[in-house]
Amino acid sequence: MAAAAAELAGLFAVYKPAGVAWSRVREALETRLLRELNAAPGRAPRQQVRFLPTPAADGSGAVELVAARVPVLADHPLVRGPRFRRLKIGAGHRLDVKSSGVFVLGIGHGNKLLTDLYNCHLTKVYTVGGLFGKATDDFSDTGKLIEKTTFDHVTREKLERILAVIQGTNQKALLMYSNIDMKTQEAYELAVKGLIRPMGKSPPIITAVRCLQFALPEFQLEIHCLHETQQYLRKMVHEIGLELKSSAVCTQVRRIRDGVFTLDDALPRTRWDLQSIREAIRNCQLKVETELETTLGQGENSPLHQLDGYTAERAPQEHPQAIPAAQYGSEVPAA
Repeated sequence: MAAAAAELAGLFAVYKPAGVAWSRVREALETRLLRELNAAPGRAPRQQVRFLPTPAADGSGAVELVAARVPVLADHPLVRGPRFRRLKIGAGHRLDVKSSGVFVLGIGHGNKLLTDLYNCHLTKVYTVGGLFGKATDDFSDTGKLIEKTTFDHVTREKLERILAVIQGTNQKALLMYSNIDMKTQEAYELAVKGLIRPMGKSPPIITAVRCLQFALPEFQLEIHCLHETQQYLRKMVHEIGLELKSSAVCTQVRRIRDGVFTLDDALPRTRWDLQSIREAIRNCQLKVETELETTLGQGENSPLHQLDGYTAERAPQEHPQAIPAAQYGSEVPAA
């Protein structure tokens, strides 16, 4: 049982369904893991020597004390209670209630690795559904209806032109927040490796966006971004509708990649058990270490060699602010 608990230290990903809070997902995982850890066979109770009264062997009716080994009652499960009472499970980039997809968690020293991955500023990828023709108060299709508009004039070509403008202007913002002189050799090498990222916190940045499906009034986008929130993406859909002289609401936000974790790594609800999570941690260990070494450097200063120097209080949180359209130009949707 101790070995099983030790193998749980690390990072893994689950698939969070829409309509469920991320905190409930974490609670369900903790409850399931604790139940399975405590149900596993434990160590045998300790033994102690006690002198027990025993009838004499000569049949005289006398009682004599005989040494015997008996289990220590303090080790009995009914006395000491469950061996595992709490697991420290940390959450990576959150997903709000309406969103679904890849949700990364850490157990044990995996909480420190969550902080290291956050400092890598890795790209997250979403598929975002949209519906032309109406606007709501929260930019989602389940919000309070504010207005209805026509959308027959919208074409895929017009939508892709808007997406190209968004991507181009956000690329400028990415270079600005990365604090890199693009005329240097360092900038060229980072660009080749795909490591041009903000050096610290920044407003949400769209690094790539493309249209996956278009069938009026519905459309679907693939969005690569940094430091976003799911509400930011919903508002982006709303602003795209305005740029196309119409309106639009978001019908779905689904995260398909969070840094090195993809949908293939995300455990579905039916596999939220001890064995599957232990295997997921083991399978993801190498690519997590590789990404940290590549992005944050090697040697004694590498976070992989200084895990003990991190504290759990430095848990990653998503940047709450959306980047105003005014910073990028009037053609870009505010989101």
